[in-house]
Parts: sequence; C-alpha cells; structure tokens
Amino acid sequence: MSNEEKKGKSARPRPITYVPIEEEDLAPYEPPVKKKHKAIKITGITVAMLIVTAGAAYVGMSYYYSDKFFEGTTINGMNCSGMTAYQVEQAIARTVENYSIEVDSRNQDPQTIHGKNIGYTYVSDGSVLKLLKEQKPYEWIRGFFENKSYTTAENTTYSREKLKEQVKALNCAQEENQVPPENAYVAYADSGFEIVPETQGSELNMHEAFNALSQAVSGSERNIDFVGNPDVYVQAEITSDNPDLQASLDACNNFTNANITYTFGDETVTLDGNTIKDWLNFDEKGQLLMDDASFQQHITDYVAQLAASHDTVGTEREFHTTSGRTVYVYGSAYGWAIDQAAEAAQLTQEIRSGTQTVRDPIYSMTANSHGYNDIGNTYIEVDLSAQHMYYYQDGTIIFDSDIVSGDMRYSDRQTPSGIYTLYYKKSPDVLRGKKLPDGTYEYETNVTYWMPFNGGIGFHDAPWQPYFGGDRYLEGGSHGCINLPSDSAAELYNIIQYNVPIVCFY
Repeated sequence: MSNEEKKGKSARPRPITYVPIEEEDLAPYEPPVKKKHKAIKITGITVAMLIVTAGAAYVGMSYYYSDKFFEGTTINGMNCSGMTAYQVEQAIARTVENYSIEVDSRNQDPQTIHGKNIGYTYVSDGSVLKLLKEQKPYEWIRGFFENKSYTTAENTTYSREKLKEQVKALNCAQEENQVPPENAYVAYADSGFEIVPETQGSELNMHEAFNALSQAVSGSERNIDFVGNPDVYVQAEITSDNPDLQASLDACNNFTNANITYTFGDETVTLDGNTIKDWLNFDEKGQLLMDDASFQQHITDYVAQLAASHDTVGTEREFHTTSGRTVYVYGSAYGWAIDQAAEAAQLTQEIRSGTQTVRDPIYSMTANSHGYNDIGNTYIEVDLSAQHMYYYQDGTIIFDSDIVSGDMRYSDRQTPSGIYTLYYKKSPDVLRGKKLPDGTYEYETNVTYWMPFNGGIGFHDAPWQPYFGGDRYLEGGSHGCINLPSDSAAELYNIIQYNVPIVCFY
C-alpha cells in the first residue's frame, strides 16, 4: 500500500467496483500439468552417475588388489589381508628371525639352539608371489564373504658349520656326559643262567646326531628328541636278541643241566651244575667270559682229580697170601687207570649238551674189582719165596703147582715182583735170548706152552728142569720166567684167562 493510499484511508467502505467476468472465467480450475520426461531424465542421470561411480570404485578396488591379497587371506596361519607378496615375505622373515629348536637328550635337561647362532634366515622361493598371481583381482569382493587359507614352505638357510659348533657345545655332547652302552650278557642267577639286557648309555654318535638335528632345522621343527632316536646314540654291539648270545645262554643252561654220575663199584661221584658253574669265568659285572681254554682246563683238572682218587695202577696193595702172610705188592701193569684224554673229551661233550647220565669213566686199564683190594677173588698167586703158584677163581683154588723162577744168582735174571696180566698165549713157540752181534741168539729154547705177562717173562713148560719148587731157583733158576712141569703148563694153558691179575711176590 502506497503512502497516498495510506493518507486516503478511512473507516468508510469504499465503493465496490465490479469487474466483468468472462465465460471462461466461470470454468472449473485445473492445475497446470508438469512435464514427466524432465523428471525421468534427472533420475536416469542420477543412476548413471551412481553406476559410473560404483564401476570406478570396483575397478579401483580391482586395481588395488592386483598386487595385494584379498581380505580374509591367511598364509601359514598369518593374516595377510591387503598385504603385498613382499610384505607377506617380510612378515614370514620376521617370524623366522625368532626361530629356535629345543634339544631333548638322555640324562640331560633340554637345551635350546637359537636361529641367530646358526645363521638361520628366510629365503624366498616365489611361492607367496605365485599364490598372489593365482588370485583374480576382479574377484576381490569375494574376500569379504569367504576366507582363504594357504600354507607355503618357509624356505630357510643356515650355516652347517655353525650348527656343528652348536651340537658340540650341547651338554649331551660333553665328554663327561658320554656314558657308553653296555652289551647284553649271560649271567648266573639263583635259578640258572639268564640274559641281562643291554643298557643304552648316553654316548652320542656325533655324525648321526648332527644329521638328525640338521634335518629338523631344515624342516623348521621346533623340537628334536634325541631320546626317541636310537641312531643318535652309540648302540650296544650285543643285544638281548643276539643269536650268538642266545646260543651262549643255551650252552650255559646245558652246563647247569648236565649231571654225570660216575660209578666206581659201590661208590659214586656226581658232577652237576653246582660245580660246573664255578668253572665259568665272569667279569666284575657278572658277565660271562667265554674262555674255552680256561673251561677246558677245569675239565682236565677234574678228570685228573678223578684219576688221582680212583686209579690203582702204580700203587702198592696189601695182599694176603695163601700161606697166611700179608705182603705189599706194587702194581704198575695192573689196576684201574682212567684214560684222561678220552674221558675229558667225553665229559666236555656231555657238559655242552646237558647230558644226564650214570656211567663208568673211560679206562685205559681195568681191574677185577673196585675198592681197596682191586685184585678181587679171581687171580693167580705166584709165591716166589715158596716157589709155588695158585689159581683162584671166585675165591676157590682151581690150579696150583710148584715152579722154578729166575736164577737168584744173577740180578738180571731174578723174577720181579708185581701185579700183571696175560699178554697172550701161544703153543708151541721158541723162546730166544738176546740177539748177538753175529746174528745168533744168546739161547733158543723150544716150548710147547708159552704165556707171557711181563715183557719177556711168562709161564711155560720146562722139561729140562730136574725138579720144581724148593731151592732149585737159587742156583738153577730160569732167565726170569716161571718154569712149570709140562702137565701143569698144559693145564694152566687151557684155563688161564686174560685180565686175570698175576700177583708175583717174595
């Protein structure tokens, strides 16, 4: 409202002026129509701009992940989302820098070898980069919806020389801690022989220990157990399953199983494991020492002791004569004599095979009976003082005769005393004396019955003797033989047996 209008303003209503109304003015009101295509255009522009923006962002992200790992990527347990191959390798290298390996060994506390002390470093082999190249950058969005986990070799290098120095520095490698293993062995226990198992010891096989540790380090292992790797230690040469040791055990048990009972008439002597085990040699640890020479010597000594206790050859015997006298007769050609060499060989075999037996020893000479008087009740008695002989069979006289023995005027013709047995008998025969330089003999005598028993001395007929018995031997005796009347010689020839003791005494 203008100033003029304000000045002319009054309370009275002003006159109304009517404006003519046209016909079209009386038509209904209709709002103006907007143009639809304009709105659609605006919307399309907006959408296009969004698509272009999103596409640019997608392309940008694809480009971003062209040299980086997608989200949700794990390599060797490490989150590598958005990291380049170089960054991943640097991260792996940092973990390698802290590498160490713990060494467990026998009888020692665990020790640690640190990677820095052996020049332990990471060496790229391109495997991380290969994983990255296998990734399709335009699939980057998948990383937000799924996780990928990879494992690659953490290739490393180290100094073998430095590792050797570390091995040598371990407590288990020190000389004072090297306890050598002990072989399994055979020992005697309360109930018999048994195998005592080997002991492991703690002596390192340095070559094998280094190889095992080197292999563990190459595999980036964090622990190595020497205890569980027997090759790392020096092994016992003989183990409890050794076939030779088992054979020794069997042999030793045979020793204790052996039981040989010797019979000497009514007397017996038994050799068993309680004695045999004492012949075996053991070291200070109880280990059996297989000393065949020593063991054989024990057997030889045992047989010699048997012979000393029971041989009668070469001993003097008390003899009760028919005349009632008691004489002592030395016998070097009659009696019991163990064949010591043969018996030792037989005994060795029986001990080694665990034989249990009852038997006589092996004799080189036997007598009629055992005991103090091994002459027995069957023998020939030649009484050189009485110049008479008797043949006893089972205590009964079955033959007797006067005799003429060696000429007492000559020492080399006297019939020696002693105990003998018959060599052989021959009928007829020629008795010859010493051979002379001209090839002839000192004498040659034809006899019908010849029965030698002591070298060139024997029983024979002597028809040239004027009589027998009495004192004929003092000045007309023989060259040492026992002269008999022809009929007596014939009778003796027919009944005399081998191995019958012939006891000659004065």
